[in-house]
Amino acid sequence: MKQIFRTTWTHIRRSPYQSLAALSIMILTFFIISVFTLLGAGSQAILNFFETRPQVTAFFEDQVTLGEIDLLKAKLAETDKVKEMKYISKEEALAIYREQNRDDPLLLEMVTANILPASLEVSTININYLGEIAEILRQEPGVEEVIFQQDVVEALNKWTTNIRLVGLGLAIAFSLAGLLTILVIIGMKVALRKEEVEIMELIGASKGFIGVPFLLEGIFYGTIGALIAWGVAYLLLLYATPFLIDFLAGIPILPVPIFFMLAVLGGELLLGAIIGTLGSFIAVRRYLK
Repeated sequence: MKQIFRTTWTHIRRSPYQSLAALSIMILTFFIISVFTLLGAGSQAILNFFETRPQVTAFFEDQVTLGEIDLLKAKLAETDKVKEMKYISKEEALAIYREQNRDDPLLLEMVTANILPASLEVSTININYLGEIAEILRQEPGVEEVIFQQDVVEALNKWTTNIRLVGLGLAIAFSLAGLLTILVIIGMKVALRKEEVEIMELIGASKGFIGVPFLLEGIFYGTIGALIAWGVAYLLLLYATPFLIDFLAGIPILPVPIFFMLAVLGGELLLGAIIGTLGSFIAVRRYLK
């Protein structure tokens, strides 16, 4: 086994430019995969965050009583389309306002509970029900304003789907390019060592023994390319994390858990090994007939 690994390293070292070309393609391939994996996971996490927030909020006029609000809640519950309802009184609204603006004393002094309206936050079972629930609330007497996040959620859902489709398409295209690159380069190396291979066959070496170093070389390109690409993508993510936290203020998806990144690394290493093995296997099978 030691001899096989030594032979594999010799193959890589004797043709550095070809090896660098194969490794570069694999690094580019897995960098694209890493970036779109992170984008897809991040957009899905943001979508999940908004889907779990109150999706319809109705603000009441001051004269509305708790009894009328209870009747409204019962009416909404009868639709079987409401997941959760939460009543926010004026005092609770003031407490929330104070928490959100605790660093600005001037704003705190200007606002009292009487200024803020009471509200009812409603989450629906499905985002498709948002419009219907919002319309019911608008028609209720005593409801001053209704806001809901349907447009936000639908836009995020569309972006998430598009990111997945584009990422999947690019991942397949670059994976095929990496596969073909390894196939061509390993095939060239086998062809250049035709005389050496023939001598090994004459002295009794099996095709399996001859081909294993080339298979290991393909696996080397795939796994090392995946490891380097993952490392670069992770470093860029860590560098951009402070900016992204400020940009996504209030959405707790960062920092990315290390277990998730390790899972991404494991998947990419496996895919790299598969691409490297398949490309080198086809090349060896083609040239070692």
